[in-house]
Amino acid sequence: MSKHTWFKEFSIPTYEQWREAAEKSLKGASFDAKLLTHSYEGIVRQPIYRHEDVKTLPHLEALPGEAPFHRGNQQPGEQKEHKWHVCQEINATNAKTFNQAAVDDLGRGQTMLPLMVDQATLAGLDPDEAMPDTIGHNGVSVFCREDVEQAFQGVKLADIPLYVNTGALGLPILSLILAHVEATGQQASELRGCIGQDPVAVLLTEGKLPCSLQTAYNAMASATKWAVEHAPALQTIMVQANPYQDGGGNAVIELAFSLATGIEYLQAMLERGLSIEEVTPRMQFSYSIGSDVFMEIAKLRAGRMLWSNIVAAYGGSKEAQKMTIHARTSAWTKTIYDPYVNMLRSTTEAFSAVIGGADSLHISAFDEAIRPANEFSRRIARNTQIILQEEAHLGKVIDPAGGSWYVEWLTDALAKKAWELFQQVEAQGGMLSALEAGFPQGLVAQIADQKAASIDTRKKLLVGTNMYANTAEQPLQAESLSNIHEERAAEVRSHRMKQNATHLSVALDELAKNTDELVACAVKAVLHGATVGDIAKAMRREDSGETIIQPLRIHRASERFEALRMQADDFLKTTGKRPPVFLATMGPVAKHKARADFVSEFFAVGGFEVARQQAFSTPEEAIEAAVASGAKITVICSDDASYPQQVPPLAQAIKQRVPQMTVLLAGLPDGEQLAVYKAAGVDDCIHMRSNCYEMLRELQERIGVSS
Repeated sequence: MSKHTWFKEFSIPTYEQWREAAEKSLKGASFDAKLLTHSYEGIVRQPIYRHEDVKTLPHLEALPGEAPFHRGNQQPGEQKEHKWHVCQEINATNAKTFNQAAVDDLGRGQTMLPLMVDQATLAGLDPDEAMPDTIGHNGVSVFCREDVEQAFQGVKLADIPLYVNTGALGLPILSLILAHVEATGQQASELRGCIGQDPVAVLLTEGKLPCSLQTAYNAMASATKWAVEHAPALQTIMVQANPYQDGGGNAVIELAFSLATGIEYLQAMLERGLSIEEVTPRMQFSYSIGSDVFMEIAKLRAGRMLWSNIVAAYGGSKEAQKMTIHARTSAWTKTIYDPYVNMLRSTTEAFSAVIGGADSLHISAFDEAIRPANEFSRRIARNTQIILQEEAHLGKVIDPAGGSWYVEWLTDALAKKAWELFQQVEAQGGMLSALEAGFPQGLVAQIADQKAASIDTRKKLLVGTNMYANTAEQPLQAESLSNIHEERAAEVRSHRMKQNATHLSVALDELAKNTDELVACAVKAVLHGATVGDIAKAMRREDSGETIIQPLRIHRASERFEALRMQADDFLKTTGKRPPVFLATMGPVAKHKARADFVSEFFAVGGFEVARQQAFSTPEEAIEAAVASGAKITVICSDDASYPQQVPPLAQAIKQRVPQMTVLLAGLPDGEQLAVYKAAGVDDCIHMRSNCYEMLRELQERIGVSS
């Protein structure tokens, strides 16, 4: 290929020349402060990247489909297109409703079917044994083969890959699905996707397991051995990093701890007689994708690269080194207020997942944080994926970010950070030991606190929540799924009446005593009428030992500001008005408009209503208007030059007339001048560096909006 020199009349500037020009344009401001970007991962990003930044990276010459697979698992030309699976979650409490939505969605572009089962099923409890609020919570209530048959009615499982999280126990849900396959004459060998077990994810969110870890690992090994022999395209082990992001963690944490969990599972399977060639192809990693576009792209690329290196160190083949990734747009970034903005958030997050090389993807419905997704919100989310595939043509390219100096540098930097943390976990004895010591939980909490501080001070923006709030919006109507506890409990009792107690007892005894053929024994028991609870009890019959840890605090980024808005909304319902703030704008518009706009927006995120009147010419006019307004908060607003003449008499008079009035000043005067204003009656100042959340929370308490 010939090389061309374009624009010969211009010399190629050096980095030093570019930096000199950049510093001149900053007019004295600090280059580092203005142009360097600090991330929660501890990575400092430069404003420009060059070939010199990446030329020594050992993986740079690798093509897609080549180790260490940071550029993806698929080689160019291996397939006509590089499409990921559209794997949209379906919110339903019962199998019939799930089936109706699933059949509809599969006919409208969905290519992978996720069956999300409820909290009771994941815990191995039948509806008549579980707490009522766990039945239908976050998934479909499933306790017997007939439920699975109803859920998959009209769905040929050979044609559609599955995505099923089977929790810590694994075997109860897997055996129901396999019994359905056998009873309906389908072939288990044609099953694809992931019916995966992940006890560590349960520990992270619940703090304990429904069985011992040894029992969970025995079931995982049995399922994996079964898949090797009977369903070679089916994955049985799931490694979910989602709880770390949902708890406020960063990309380094997600990578390091998911890799450490992968090693934990791999070791447990090797100890139970499986080979690395049998185990790693049956593992699937799941990551939440946040709002930092390039960091999230780098995260998936770095994850594949690190996992490839780990498996290679174990002696695994190139095929065994490939990491399968399921991605879902972040739950942590989604908001209750201004929920349609969530569509935009999910689109950028989905873009990162696709460019990063996810194999399957769920895009959050825009109302996910408010209510179960309906047909409309599911359709919008699903069509977002299809637009990315068919209109943006992202399904026709492999690793479009590959070769970007920035992306390659960031992939390497993130991988190094994650590897350092991974080594710390291994030095503590592995993932389980680290969890018992509280090490991962402490790191997640630390990063979550950093993020919360940035959100509180509005250094990190949440559009429509801590910035640009619309107090006039009509909130979406929250809906809760119907309570189905009594109905489902009655169905369990009816089901038990039909069981052949003798045959079932023999099958369950065989399951409890057999350690080699757990899957076959469990399927046999289900075909004799065993329920999820029956299988779980048989698994736990010889159980000993309990694993208890401190769980992560799962939350969303916007929750604290949303609590302020909700309290203000309740105040509106009770009093007929929002918490009022009187804005005393002084002098010509040019002197106060910028600050007045800032103050109005500042209070809006807490649900306050700022009363803006025509500007006042004298302090006396402003005093009378402030007293007459009935507000308990007054903000004085003008420019710094006018404040020495305006603020002292205005603040002093307001405090004399209304002693309980909170008087605030827009802006941040120097220390000496501020002391004068405070002596006159100013309580505090509102400015760009204010802790917006703390100030609004205290003001709500002070005026009786919240207790």
